[in-house]
Amino acid sequence: FYNCTGLTSVTIPNSVTSIGSSAFIGCTGLTSPVYNAHVFAYIPTSYSGAYTIPDGIESIAGSAFYNCTGLTSVTIPNSVTSIGNYAFYNCSGLTSVTIPNSVTSIGDYAFRYVNNIIYSGTATGSPWGAKCVNGYVDGYLVYSDATKTTLLGCSAAATGEIVIPNSVTSIGEYAFRGCSG
Repeated sequence: FYNCTGLTSVTIPNSVTSIGSSAFIGCTGLTSPVYNAHVFAYIPTSYSGAYTIPDGIESIAGSAFYNCTGLTSVTIPNSVTSIGNYAFYNCSGLTSVTIPNSVTSIGDYAFRYVNNIIYSGTATGSPWGAKCVNGYVDGYLVYSDATKTTLLGCSAAATGEIVIPNSVTSIGEYAFRGCSG
């Protein structure tokens, strides 16, 4: 359904247990969330405020919240076990997200441009494109913890000069990726 701008309503039967990435991106005619008993598939990019994913949902499809910059908080229920690629990509209004330990699969860049992820589960691939997972955000810089010894990254929104403190002993891969300013 990618880019089906005239699509105004979708009903997904409960027999559907999987929805591919970007299935509803660009569907500007959809004005309400799209999901069934198993999969959360889409929320309009114009959505703003807090959102609670319904209990019982098992997976969040790839790109489900893609570019939803007005989303300020999201509650993910313990029923969710997987989060797809780019699921919360560019949800820049999210300052912090708590992922339940029930989640065992998190896709690439699922939280790209989200400031802080709180998660103590076992999914691999950390930090899934997030600025920080169980870390410490100080201005535009993200550290592994408050000791500021490991610099994980820098916000792409940073401009001007960045001063790395003397406490830093390690800088992570792609730490300054996208820092054009």
